[in-house]
Formats: sequence, structure tokens, C-alpha cells
Amino acid sequence: MIYLVVFLFGLVIGSFLNVCIYRIPLGKSIVFPPSSCPVCDRRIKWYDNIPVISYILLGGRCRYCKSRISLVYPAVELLTAVITVGVYKKFGLDINTLFYLLFCYMLIVGSFVDFKHYIIPDRISLGLMVLGLVFGYFAHRFLFSLYGLVFGFALLYFVAVLGKLLFKKEAMGGGDIKLLGGIGAFVGIKGVLFVLFFSSLIGSLVGIALIIAKKTEMSGRIPFGPYLSFAALIYLFFGQQILRFLGYV
Repeated sequence: MIYLVVFLFGLVIGSFLNVCIYRIPLGKSIVFPPSSCPVCDRRIKWYDNIPVISYILLGGRCRYCKSRISLVYPAVELLTAVITVGVYKKFGLDINTLFYLLFCYMLIVGSFVDFKHYIIPDRISLGLMVLGLVFGYFAHRFLFSLYGLVFGFALLYFVAVLGKLLFKKEAMGGGDIKLLGGIGAFVGIKGVLFVLFFSSLIGSLVGIALIIAKKTEMSGRIPFGPYLSFAALIYLFFGQQILRFLGYV
């Protein structure tokens, strides 16, 4: 029963994250006005705003103008619910759980914004840095968080500078650099190395697959933030087991 409650809580939070994903890049308030259809601008009634269920009942279309509702909305809600249950199952119910949940929620928002707009808002990346340092203070490991933040930022900044020198163009966005700094504040130096390696590996495999499928070109833009976030989640849930399997723990 408790897992069902946590799952439902995650669905509700996921609905709010959808608001953040849509409004933050546009510079709009995430609190006011209430949700409305982006096509016809009609206000969405509460019974049409129930996570996942309303999407199914409406057949994935607006009640008024019948425009199609992106599948991203229920996907974010379900993803958030699953991750919320995972964090609760791994860390239980204490102050650490709250920080890890906020960490995951901010990664979700940053990833989906990056997918659509190729940017990572400062309120996400810088927010993660501040949140990570606060977490480090309350968890009595402030230096762990500080070193992780500085190392993550500096490492990707070095990669960006080196890439620009070698390829004569921007190799890494500033948002990605700040994002890895924020991630580092939660996972530390060892976690930063793990995240950078696995995000690069996953991003390369996906990029190759997209090129083969002719969905992008060799020089096409591929947002890196989602891969950093995905690798960070892998480390959060399975990092120690993977490192132990590889003989690094």
C-alpha cells in the first residue's frame, strides 16, 4: 500500500514537472496561471488534468480543439512515479530521501527541456549546485559535495576548451558544464568520473544509431544533458554495484 501511495505521489509531481518543462524555457511562471491548452488556450479542467488517466480518457487529444496532446506528458508522469518509488525503496523515508527526490526531479526537467530546446536552464543547473551543497552540509559531507561540484565543472570545462581548440567550434555547452557540476555536488568525484564515462558511452551509441537510421547527421546537434542525467540516475541506484562488479570498490 505504501508503494502505491508513493507511486501516486510521483504521478502528481510528474504532472507538475510537465508544467516546469513547458513553462521554464518560455520564462513563464510555473505557478500562475492554471494549465491551459497550448493550441486553443482553453483552461484545462481538474478532471482533464488527472495524471495519465485523463490522457487515456481523452484519447490523447484536447477536449475542446481536439489537437493532439504530446505523449511526453504521460511519459514524464510515469517516469517520475517510477523514480519516486525507486528513491523511496532505496533510501527509505528521511531527509536524504527528500534531497535525492529533488535531485531526480530537477534532472528530469533539465533533460526534457534540453531534448526540446537544446538548453539547460540555469535555475536547474545552478539550482542543483546549491541544493547539492546544502545536502552535503546536512549530510555532514560538505567537502565531498564541494569537491564533486568543482571537479565536475572543471572536468567538463576542460573538455569544452580542448574540443574547441581541436575542432574549431563549440564542443560542449555551458549548460552541460554547470549540470555536471550540480551532479558532482551529489555524487562526488568518483561519481563524476562514472557519470561522464557512461553518459559519453550511451550518447555515442545513441548518436551512431541515429546516424545509421538517418535521423541526424554527423555534424547534427545532440543534447548531452539527458545522457548526463541518465548516467547520474544509474549511479544513484546502481553505481556501487557496477563499480564493485568492475573491481573498483
